[in-house]
Amino acid sequence: MFQRIARLFVIKTKFEAFLVIYGLGVGSVARGVAYLEQYPGIGGWLLFGVCPLAVFIAGGAILDSVERRYDE
Repeated sequence: MFQRIARLFVIKTKFEAFLVIYGLGVGSVARGVAYLEQYPGIGGWLLFGVCPLAVFIAGGAILDSVERRYDE
């Protein structure tokens, strides 16, 4: 039973990976805007810049894992 539920959370295609990356990107920009409101000035801009950077790194890892797992 647990395995059937766990299969719902597995990213199988590139399309699903792009949807997950899009969601992460939207959330990171929203978090970045909140940082700009909390920390005006250069500190807020630095924190804003780091949020999408983390999505780029995670997105690359997600796409690599989808390609490797299902190309073989």
